[in-house]
Amino acid sequence: MSIYAVAAVWVGMAFVAALISIRAAIPVALVEIVVGAIASNTPGIREHVTQTEFTTFLATLGSVLLTFLAGAEIDPVSLRKHWKASLVIGFVSFLLPFAGAFTFCRFVFGWDLQAAEIGGIALSTTGMTPGN
Repeated sequence: MSIYAVAAVWVGMAFVAALISIRAAIPVALVEIVVGAIASNTPGIREHVTQTEFTTFLATLGSVLLTFLAGAEIDPVSLRKHWKASLVIGFVSFLLPFAGAFTFCRFVFGWDLQAAEIGGIALSTTGMTPGN
């Protein structure tokens, strides 16, 4: 399959996700994830949608951009006003998923200590909730 046909399929999936997100009033990033999950589980799709180094680069760039945009939505005035609560929520929202993922990797998968630590960090989340 030519690179242009593969690009057309990828752009088509993004277009479908954009249309669905506009009609359903859901953020397009969430719909793109769902469309990608559906497309990747469709029988015979591997012939038409191949993962190349460039699509891996785009996926990495998109995840960094989404992370940046999520952080840009934090209200600095509210963050300064409620900094203690924000720190506690941010710390707990990292620590609990880290502890769970670390424990699972270490004792269920049987990974060594360093691998379980990396798994815990990779699977944990960080977050801040602005106050009222």
